[in-house]
Amino acid sequence: MKPERPFPAKRLGMALLLSTIAGGALIAQQNQRPGYTDTPLIPGSRWRVHDRDRPHPRVIDPGTPGTLDRPGKPPSDAIILFDGKDLAQWRADNGGPPGWKVEDGAMVVVGGKGSLVTREEFGDCQLHIEWAAPEPPRGSGQGRGNSGVLLFGRYEVQVLDSYDNPTYPDGQAAALYGQYPPLVNACRKPGEWQTYDILFTAPRFKDGKLERPGYITVLHNGVVVHNHTQILGSMAHRQAPSYQPHGPKGPLVLQDHGNPVRYRNIWIRELKDYDQP
Repeated sequence: MKPERPFPAKRLGMALLLSTIAGGALIAQQNQRPGYTDTPLIPGSRWRVHDRDRPHPRVIDPGTPGTLDRPGKPPSDAIILFDGKDLAQWRADNGGPPGWKVEDGAMVVVGGKGSLVTREEFGDCQLHIEWAAPEPPRGSGQGRGNSGVLLFGRYEVQVLDSYDNPTYPDGQAAALYGQYPPLVNACRKPGEWQTYDILFTAPRFKDGKLERPGYITVLHNGVVVHNHTQILGSMAHRQAPSYQPHGPKGPLVLQDHGNPVRYRNIWIRELKDYDQP
């Protein structure tokens, strides 16, 4: 058996050199970001056009779409307000425990028990909510399948059975109550699940005065019914809207209007300015 020969120093040095070069190349490759450092600044921004050092958006799971029979899966960064199991994220509008029912994966309005209010408050947001008017329908006009989705407890997207049920236009389903009718009536039949996807930019106040109004975009069953519409103030019945100063965040409220409207698959994503973590 031949004795092992020691590894030549020259070969050892070459191996270490090649390893160092390879490691450096790997580090350089990892640190290299596509983009530029010599392009003009974007107006009003501290970033350059195609800036290589600009933070990349977070990667999330976008979830899955739902069907008429089954709710979809929310995005991975959404705050789940109702998943069909309990009302842990809600309280009654009088501060007590919520008085609505949970059955068959939905929360159901119990007339006279008061509106539901989220325990958490939100600012600018994306809100997804699904609802169904009672079947068989009862009543007419504002008395049929009436409820509401109120951002900050005051800016209302109307919930109403507007399938073959005339009422005043700024009070029908998906209206900004008392301000704007929806661009179209996209209501499904009573008993069928409907969706609201809402993008909301909260108003800003400074020294007790309105600095910037709120804006809202609403998709009803996937159809745009409000497109970055300026909110004129708090919603009220038979009164002109007006703004009252409030903080940068507020609760979401689901209205008890006496009709057993059902809700399911409610989630919200807080929206931040670009480049914020």
